Order: sequence, then structure tokens, then C-alpha cells
Amino acid sequence: MTTSDIQSYQDLKVWQEGMNLAEACYQLTIEFPQEELYGMTSQIRRAAVSIPANIAEGYGREYRPEYIKFLRISQGSLKELETHLLLSARAKIRLTDVQLVTPILRQCETVGRLLRALIRSLENKGSRE
Repeated sequence: MTTSDIQSYQDLKVWQEGMNLAEACYQLTIEFPQEELYGMTSQIRRAAVSIPANIAEGYGREYRPEYIKFLRISQGSLKELETHLLLSARAKIRLTDVQLVTPILRQCETVGRLLRALIRSLENKGSRE
């Protein structure tokens, strides 16, 4: 897909992968204890949803510096999500199993790489204009 093929934020691979990541986080947290609904469950879901939501919001701003700003907010939410996932699998807390968190952390790495690449691309475009 080339830049000319992108008609909407929904065409962006980073947004699509962010949505897949958010969905995986919702599936993971379904199994969390009920007493965590307003704790770790809520934190993981909020951070996960924030990633594609900020990509979409930045895209909708139609102003490159704002777009980059929202992509960086997505990066921050991604790191927050990774931290919540790692904490939820720690031995003393053990809300979930490490084997369930590992593939989601790999998805986080993919989304992070895509975010960095998109930011670099947008920054390079700005320096050439």
C-alpha cells in the first residue's frame, strides 16, 4: 500500500495493528478477577484503546506537527500498556500467565516499530518541504 492508497486512518497498518492489540488486551482481561475490573483490567483496556484512538485523532487533525504529537502520545500509551501487562504477570500479583502476556508483548513491539517508522517518515517529509 502506498501513501496514495491511504484514504483514511483505517488504511494505516499501524492503526490496524493497534486495533488488533486492543482486541487481544480485551480478550486477556476477560479472565481477570472481578475485583480487578476497576483496577488493572480498566488500566490495560484504557491504555490499549488509547493507542489506535490517538493514531486516528492525530490523522484527523490534518496538520503534520499535531499528527506527530498524537503518534507520540500513542507511543506513551504503548509503554504504559507494556508495563501493566508485565505487572499483571508478575509472580506476586499473578493476574494472568506469562505465556498469555508474551504474544501480546510481541504485538506491542510490532506496533512500536510501526509507530516509530511512521513518525520518522512524517518528520522526514517535513524536513524536505
